[in-house]
Amino acid sequence: MADKDLRINEQIRVREVRLIDEKGEQRGIIPTLEAIRIAKEIGLDVVEVAPQSVPPVCKLLNYGKYKFEQEKKIKDVKKHTKAVELKEIRMQPKIAEHDLDFKSEHVREFLEQGNKVKVTIRFRGRELAHTEIGELILKRILGKLEGFYIMEKLPLMEGRFMSMVLQPKASIIKKQAAPDALAPVDDGEL
Repeated sequence: MADKDLRINEQIRVREVRLIDEKGEQRGIIPTLEAIRIAKEIGLDVVEVAPQSVPPVCKLLNYGKYKFEQEKKIKDVKKHTKAVELKEIRMQPKIAEHDLDFKSEHVREFLEQGNKVKVTIRFRGRELAHTEIGELILKRILGKLEGFYIMEKLPLMEGRFMSMVLQPKASIIKKQAAPDALAPVDDGEL
């Protein structure tokens, strides 16, 4: 439940609530006005934490402090998440084998960094009559990347372009994060 949906003190419009005190112990089912009176005596707020239960569950706590803690948790979560970028690799159906290996290696690097990759083949002129060549190239790329990807979007023609979208496997991202923790420390001595 979002903080904006939490009702506190006089905003709680039910007759009785199940009250949990500041120590986390249940006080039982008591009238709402009694819960508000108890909260004011000890300088806390009555916060409705489970409005869907019957009667609603309320806690005695400092609402300002609670709200601050929740915002802090959200900031920490945002700080530790990495924004996934969509990288694009473009090629033509008449690509040479070496160039295909080179582009496949770039796709692998992007996947290891945790990014999604859109592999696009651009058809020009008469090449549009032979879209099956593009499908074969995409299959060859997938063969070179075995075990590194999850197919997010199957190869599909969109105008003059055939493209597919790959995302990294979770195990690849974990392997990438693990070596950083185990990296040797260079203390400058020889």
